[in-house]
Amino acid sequence: MLTKVYGGAIYGIDAYPITVEVNVDKGVGYHLVGLPDKAVSESSYRISAALQNTGYRLPGKKFIVNMAPADLRKEGSAYDLTIAMGILNATGQIKATNLDKFMIMGELSLDGGLQPIKGTLPIALKAKEEGFEGIILPKQNAKEAAIVAGLKVFGIDNILDAIEFFEGKRQLEQEKIDLEQLFYKQLEFPEFDFADVKGQETVKRCLEIAAAGGHNIIMIGPPGSGKTMLAKRISGILPPMELQEALETTKIHSVAGKLKNENGIISQRPFRSPHHTISDVALVGGGSYPQPGEISLAHNGVLFLDELPEFKRTVLEVMRQPLEDREVNIARAKFSVTYPASFMLVASMNPSPSGYFNDGDSRMTSTAAEMQRYLNKISGPLLDRIDIHVEVNPVPFDKLSDERRGESSKVIRQRVIKARKIQTKRFNSIDKVHYNAQMSTKQIRKFCKLNDTSLNLLKNAMEKLNLSARAYDRILKVARTIADLENTENIENHHIAEAIQYRSLDRGGWI
Repeated sequence: MLTKVYGGAIYGIDAYPITVEVNVDKGVGYHLVGLPDKAVSESSYRISAALQNTGYRLPGKKFIVNMAPADLRKEGSAYDLTIAMGILNATGQIKATNLDKFMIMGELSLDGGLQPIKGTLPIALKAKEEGFEGIILPKQNAKEAAIVAGLKVFGIDNILDAIEFFEGKRQLEQEKIDLEQLFYKQLEFPEFDFADVKGQETVKRCLEIAAAGGHNIIMIGPPGSGKTMLAKRISGILPPMELQEALETTKIHSVAGKLKNENGIISQRPFRSPHHTISDVALVGGGSYPQPGEISLAHNGVLFLDELPEFKRTVLEVMRQPLEDREVNIARAKFSVTYPASFMLVASMNPSPSGYFNDGDSRMTSTAAEMQRYLNKISGPLLDRIDIHVEVNPVPFDKLSDERRGESSKVIRQRVIKARKIQTKRFNSIDKVHYNAQMSTKQIRKFCKLNDTSLNLLKNAMEKLNLSARAYDRILKVARTIADLENTENIENHHIAEAIQYRSLDRGGWI
């Protein structure tokens, strides 16, 4: 007897439908074909024990299990339940008439229980696209799949629940969530608030500009000046994610198996802060069977690199292409995948090995040559891709001891949201461009036109600082964002002047 059961395979951040065909014939043997990996091949042992411990069995017959399409590699243990249901129906141990209406996924324990799987959201989206009535999967993944409207989602604890459901002996409770209430419940009181930061008004201004335009930013200053403290608070002033952004971000975390959110959807922008010992593969993604890296997990959010020069040079250099293209292409001999990587880079660093400026009042000082050698650990091309460079100076005692609270993140966030709305309206007809940092050269020429005075100011800065063409574009983007924060249609002289100030590391002798 031949039975067909349906599941899904993950490729990149998308899913593809998989047809599991189970054929029972005379003889003895278990043959699994269709490019399964080791975890899939071992499924027979888990299935055999799970069936035996729940009152069923794996008969001594010849089983041929084909996973079509046969030329697409199948990975992981999520096909256990799919194959088990196919075997039970093909051997006549159950009589299921509607297996073809559902996608079935889940990893079996030896007692018949179910373990959570990766990539639930992409699989659920594909199930709806392919016209399936619903999806059966482990209860731990049910909320994630329930995000997809118009798809019946049933979360189960063990294989017996699935058997009784398909035999019509039991009704399963459909998982439902109120997506609008869940998603639009935004963070009003962030964990880290700018009101707690004493002084550093210039740096706060830079972070507000960076958040408003999605610009990359690097902070340079001695230890204890507040770089990390400031970086942690930038998430609190970023605008709330749109539903499409939230779904895309959730898909990436789901595929990577990092989705710990009990609500099933990531509604807050991610903040990733990897340690400086991270490898290049862990940062950009990869492996024998490529998985998303930190830059993809930070998609639509913030990637914070603390002590930037301490990262290995090879690790930093692999970020060049993703910073420019906002996606990362991972190629292997047999296949390649593309992961989104549109993140906001926030970096911090000390100006020298000792951490202090060339200041006689400091406890430890470094010479200009030592400081320059330390700064040279970061390549020019990488610095070119960072829009805003800002110096962070130590906070004097009178400001540290001031009891007055600064401007709150909630107030700053409102200004950022207003600036983003202007940009959304501006780029409404342009695909994949939502804020100023994403503008291409063509769009910069269209939306960042300068008057003669501003043009001469920028020309002088380019010549004196010996800036590259990429730095020129970055200055125009930042100036456009400053103008948006002021709700000004045209870029004025003072917008250009302020944007030029935020290129500290391009200035000779800035130390």
